[in-house]
Amino acid sequence: MAVLRVLAFVAGAAVVVATFGSAIRTVILPRGVPARLGRFVFVAMRKVFRLRAGRSPSYEKRDRAMALYAPITLLVLLLVWITLVLIGYTAMFWAVGEGSLRDAFRLSGSSILTVGFERPPDLPSTLLAFTEAALGLVMLALLITYLPTIYAAFSRREAVVTAMEVRAGSPPSGVEMLERYWRLEAFDRLRALWANWEMWFVEIEETHTSFPALVFFRSPQPDHSWVTAGGAILDGASLMASSVDWPREPAAEFCIRAGYLSFRRVADFFRIEYNPDPAPTDPISITREEYDAAYERLAAAGVPMKRDREQAWRDFAGWRVNYDTVLLSMAALTIAPYAPWSSDRSPAEWAPSLLLRRSKVRAVRLPE
Repeated sequence: MAVLRVLAFVAGAAVVVATFGSAIRTVILPRGVPARLGRFVFVAMRKVFRLRAGRSPSYEKRDRAMALYAPITLLVLLLVWITLVLIGYTAMFWAVGEGSLRDAFRLSGSSILTVGFERPPDLPSTLLAFTEAALGLVMLALLITYLPTIYAAFSRREAVVTAMEVRAGSPPSGVEMLERYWRLEAFDRLRALWANWEMWFVEIEETHTSFPALVFFRSPQPDHSWVTAGGAILDGASLMASSVDWPREPAAEFCIRAGYLSFRRVADFFRIEYNPDPAPTDPISITREEYDAAYERLAAAGVPMKRDREQAWRDFAGWRVNYDTVLLSMAALTIAPYAPWSSDRSPAEWAPSLLLRRSKVRAVRLPE
């Protein structure tokens, strides 16, 4: 019996330490270190929300369901943390005391909720009660401070995404963005746009790996998405750097690099495979016919285009290949709304496996 109590104490302590470690990695650690417990909770809740939406739901129904996914899952994660700490301390209270498991559970619940209806019978139990009460308060305080940080980052992200509709339409398109800037005789202002979005990508990389729940927070408008907005900017910058007959814009090229590095860092957190050093000639999901249609649309709008279309296509593909796979993967992971050259060719699935294991996402064209 004594051996059993020792094992119960060790197991209970291990559960408490592992749970607290998960909370630290999720809330405090300023780098993208996955917490297995948090990953498990998010995957499980994703399956629940998939069932809630039903079989073969429309995008509108999926969007309504997933709008609650991240906020509710964060609250469920707190409940899971508290429950595991409660169970761990129950085992430890039983190991150091002489009462039943029911008595140990009552003492553990009284301690973690700091209601104080159950008094510890001896000094070891009193010490455990103090540590459990302190741990419960710390974990609650962590989440309370965590939420404002998340929503502040969310607000900054969405302000830029919403402004994108003014420049690139809805759904956002890099082609439409360049066309509008040309018609407004504002091509000179693109340099500032590339610089602003470079900083936006830098912040996305930092916030969406430190606080991965942000990846699943959906935009207030159902047709907006941080993934498709980023994809439109990257496509616009790639067209500018490869196909538009305009003085070279280093800011556009820096924006592309910041964008694909940002998407790759987030993809790394979710263990999405991609080629970190693709060749310019590697295949991309954009077909030559789609590129030609974009080229001709811009030319028809009066945008000066490079004469050597073949070389322009190769240059565009050389830029696009850096972010093609990760863009489609993130569009699938976040169930992004329809947007050309991004979510319109990503897998039309809920893809919970992307959260758990390495999986290569294949580009799939969806019916229009």
